Amino acid sequence: MDKYLRILEKTGPLTGKDFVRETGLTTFAAWRFCAGSDWVINKIIGRRYLRLDLKVEGYARLSPSIMREFLNYTVVGISEDSAAIDQLAKSIEEEITSISARKINLARDTVDRLLINQPDRHTIINKTCFIIAGDVVFGMAHAEPRPEFSTGELVKGSDLDIITVTDNLPEKLLESLDALLYREKYNLLMNPVSKEEIDYIVKDLKTVEEQLAFNDFKKMVASKILEEGQYLFGNRVLFDHIKTMVAERGIPEKVSRLEEKATQDRVRAEKVLLEASESADHDELMALFYTTEEKEEIF
Repeated sequence: MDKYLRILEKTGPLTGKDFVRETGLTTFAAWRFCAGSDWVINKIIGRRYLRLDLKVEGYARLSPSIMREFLNYTVVGISEDSAAIDQLAKSIEEEITSISARKINLARDTVDRLLINQPDRHTIINKTCFIIAGDVVFGMAHAEPRPEFSTGELVKGSDLDIITVTDNLPEKLLESLDALLYREKYNLLMNPVSKEEIDYIVKDLKTVEEQLAFNDFKKMVASKILEEGQYLFGNRVLFDHIKTMVAERGIPEKVSRLEEKATQDRVRAEKVLLEASESADHDELMALFYTTEEKEEIF
């Protein structure tokens, strides 16, 4: 144990990922050492937020996972380096906030550019609102390369979740809008300069109303995303109307209860992981430590 403290004394504060690299420990062992040591300060950056997961009892879990939070959003160091820990944490927080803002701006610019030369641009804008969701709205976006789900192509971190809601948009324009978004999804993914992923869905106001029933998994996910989503582009009045519908159906309270459950589960999971003996079932522990799929589908 002392040798890991000596490493921190020598290097100064490190991210969880850098601590793993410096010590040669597995990620789990590194987390256990840092989280369980009275001599190590663990400063967590950013915030935790709710995800819904079919594989979790009650569907509710927190993101980032314990593992990803440690690797990417935690600074560790000895107590004597508390000022340097705060400084490094602030620098990383500023970076992820900047990445989030940059990705939101990219999403907004992409939609604007797609529509700018469309002959029915004003009709589409007047009858459509574009909502941005995902970890960017929590200021928790990252730029770590990762494989895109369908192609395996490496993309630059967090995807751009764009929820497109229409109100009485003619079918022909609806199909045209979907085709534009799909084409741009492909272009951004395959462009070696951008390598960004758009995850989008197009639905009408009637579908939104049905989804706010919150009575099955897909509707719960759709409702949660609408509750947390932010205005991106298009008809602001329509966006405000959707937010009113979300509030009237009690979605914020339902989401809050799920998040509270997920928070309690996280506390219990960390306790189990810290107290686990060497004979504990490894697969069960890893199911608490990280999720096999961080991606959340949109409906």
